[in-house]
This record gives sequence, structure tokens and C-alpha cells, in this order.
Amino acid sequence: MTATTNFITAVGRRKTSIASVRMSVANKPSVKVNGKTTKEYFKTDDRAKVAEEALTIADSAAAYAVTAHVEGGGVAAQAEALRHAISRAIISAEPKTRATLKTAGLLTRDARAKERKKPGLVKARKAKQWSKR
Repeated sequence: MTATTNFITAVGRRKTSIASVRMSVANKPSVKVNGKTTKEYFKTDDRAKVAEEALTIADSAAAYAVTAHVEGGGVAAQAEALRHAISRAIISAEPKTRATLKTAGLLTRDARAKERKKPGLVKARKAKQWSKR
């Protein structure tokens, strides 16, 4: 962390979801997403675990308070964008954890997104049924 601020900021993305994170050292660790806990915001335990995966892999869950703002996309993409942002923030605070997070694949921005629809087709590649006669 820098001397002028007492928090770290980072941005994570997945599909059309964007997560911006503020992470600070805290006695009472917590993860808040749009003003709610991860369990309240993501509803399912699987999504909450995905969102907090970076903290558990880096063994930093007990050291930081994370406040996040997430928007766009669906619930799964938002959880993965949050995971990406938290991973980036942890590296800023603890550069030694980079190798651990890199091998887990949490630092790579997943660039897969929906392909655009082409003219004359129903979807990106789906065409109407063709009839010979």
C-alpha cells in the first residue's frame, strides 16, 4: 500500500461485467459487494466461493476488508470479475503471492465473450433451415 492512501484499488473484468475493488488492512475481515455480503449478493455458496477464491488461495482472507462495486453481465460473470479484481489487489499488497495466484489462473483476464450477430443469420453462426426444393 502507498503511504498516502490506506487502501488498494483494482479492476477486474469478465464478459461484460466490471468489478472495482477497494482493499484495506483490517482487524475484522469482510467482503462487501454493492453494500451486501457475498452470500447475500450472489445467493448461492458456489458463486460466493468463486468471488472469494483469490483470498483463500493467497491465504489473505483474515487480513483484508474488501469493498467492491460490481455491474454489468450476469451473476456468474460478476463473481469471476470480482475474483479477478481481488487477485490484482492482493498482488499490489503482497507481490510474493503472484506465483501462487498465477498458477491458479486467477490473474488471466478471461477474454471469452459472446460473438456478435452477423447479418442474414439468426444468431452469430446459426442460419435458417435451408430447403433444396
